[in-house]
Amino acid sequence: MSGIPQNNQEASAYMTQAEFQQISHTIPLAPGIYKYFDSGETLLYVGKAKSLRKRVGSYFSKTFTSYKTHELVQRIRRIEFTIVDSEQDAFLLENALIKQFAPRYNINLKDDKTYPYLVIKKEPFPRVFLTRTRISDGSEYLGPFTSVGKVRELLDFIRMTIPIRTCKLNLTETNISKGKFKVCLEYHLGNCKGPCEGLQSSEDYNVGLQQLKNLMKGNLAPVIQQFRTEQQQHARLMEFEKAAQIQKKIEYLENYQAKSVIVSRHLGNLDVFSILKDGDTAYVNYLMVQHGTIVQTHTIQLETHLDEEEDEVLAFAVGQLRESFNSLASEVIAPVALPDILEGLTVTIPKAGEKKKLLDLSIKNVNYFQEEIRRKKILHLEGRSDMEKKQVLYRLQEDLHLKEVPVHIECFDNSNFQGSFPVSAMVCFRDGLPSKKDYRHFNVKTVEGINDFATMKEVVFRRYKRLRDENTPLPQLVIIDGGKGQLGAAMESIRELDLTGKMTVVGLAKNEEEIFFPGDSESVKLPYNSESLKLIRRVRDEVHRFGITFHRNKRSKGTFRNELEDIKGIGKSTADQLLKTFRSVANVRQQSLEILTREIGQAKAKIVWDYFSNGTGETSENLQEKD
Repeated sequence: MSGIPQNNQEASAYMTQAEFQQISHTIPLAPGIYKYFDSGETLLYVGKAKSLRKRVGSYFSKTFTSYKTHELVQRIRRIEFTIVDSEQDAFLLENALIKQFAPRYNINLKDDKTYPYLVIKKEPFPRVFLTRTRISDGSEYLGPFTSVGKVRELLDFIRMTIPIRTCKLNLTETNISKGKFKVCLEYHLGNCKGPCEGLQSSEDYNVGLQQLKNLMKGNLAPVIQQFRTEQQQHARLMEFEKAAQIQKKIEYLENYQAKSVIVSRHLGNLDVFSILKDGDTAYVNYLMVQHGTIVQTHTIQLETHLDEEEDEVLAFAVGQLRESFNSLASEVIAPVALPDILEGLTVTIPKAGEKKKLLDLSIKNVNYFQEEIRRKKILHLEGRSDMEKKQVLYRLQEDLHLKEVPVHIECFDNSNFQGSFPVSAMVCFRDGLPSKKDYRHFNVKTVEGINDFATMKEVVFRRYKRLRDENTPLPQLVIIDGGKGQLGAAMESIRELDLTGKMTVVGLAKNEEEIFFPGDSESVKLPYNSESLKLIRRVRDEVHRFGITFHRNKRSKGTFRNELEDIKGIGKSTADQLLKTFRSVANVRQQSLEILTREIGQAKAKIVWDYFSNGTGETSENLQEKD
């Protein structure tokens, strides 16, 4: 490590350009990192360079620079540098120093959380448990993971499929041979194979640990194959009960795999990054893909201080995130070119195909993260003045050409569960803020089956008939979530109530966030980051949340009855089994008789298939009786 000492003969508190020129020739041309210190020996900035002399010299030779860079240069009193062998080494050292010292003018990673790991303890018959602390005792740590809840859920899932001990017994060979321990309830439940009594060898236990590691990495194929092999062995030995237990584990794994975000099994291991820069703030999303499955997703917020370019910020984030999540992927998917930050690392900017879809998904996540932060900030508007609160409403009035300021906004949304049980929700915003006392739920009364248009017509009619009859003020703006069709249905009710022109009613297309006015063929598209569209999104997101909560509460109280239970000869357990496998009544309806037979047996499958295939809701036997 070398340094350029402060000139004690100078009284200035910073290094002048003339002073730098006197010592610039002593700075090497080699790659490395440089540090800037102020007169109080506080570290201001750490940077990397292919050529230290050229890079450091650029700070003192610029005639025009940003205000922030100018402020930095005005504070520099001492420069220190470290020579390394390559630019990649410089990148790694820079990241390490920034993480250690957090200099004032460097990019600031706003992510100081400690994340949970799964630890495989170094001990006989290793335990597996959740921890936030890494200890150098030879134990193996899997992770880190961004959600404690998801890790616990995954750990519970693993324990249902792989017998791993949960006790804290000291299972040394000596203790086991002396018969110090007895099997517990976990053994009798089938969750443990009883190594404490010598009923399981360490070799067999380690097979389970390897399966666990594969599960954590999203590599389910070898685990499922191992179980199939064991199942076949039990079947050959006529041990059908054990074979059936393993079949259940295979089903658990296959269902888990179906819920996983599998992009492509051909992609292998990848790291996907996207960035969204907004002034001095940047957001970076990270998707970790292993064996073609997204196993981790995380978004961070960063603060920039020297007008760093997008690729500089992203390169910094890539280094930090790959280190934090112990990534070993040799390929990075990114939206922009990155410097040669790591030797042997391939950076791909996809234009089409599966990798482009991954990048688009990452971009969608980073945009959502930014929007969530903004939404939370807006939700704290209560402490601001009325005029400040109404600024966005004035803007919305202007953007949508409304006759009045929309101080009272209402929004409707329909939802259903498993292709059945339609309900609707309405939320109310006053002065740009939720007015929860005015929220309303609607149980649909007049509509048979799932008909979004008829449902929207009913609930809009019921809502505004009540307001009209009670002589209650109408909202200035009504948003119908769902686009042209639902908007047309809502307007039928508005016309029947003779309320046309007394409030503005618009439709909001679900996917494109387009706004439709009644009778217009062209939609209105507000700028993506406009305050008007942000408010509309907030209203829409709130009605979604409110409607989903209503649905969930009704389901938990048993208000909804599964349509499959109405089929004569089909009980609740069979109906639940079908829904668990096929996810909705609509999907059950589309299955072939062969697929249904594999799931619930020939007799019941025939009943279900007949019920849906004849289109009348009756089985073929019932029809024959009528004939």
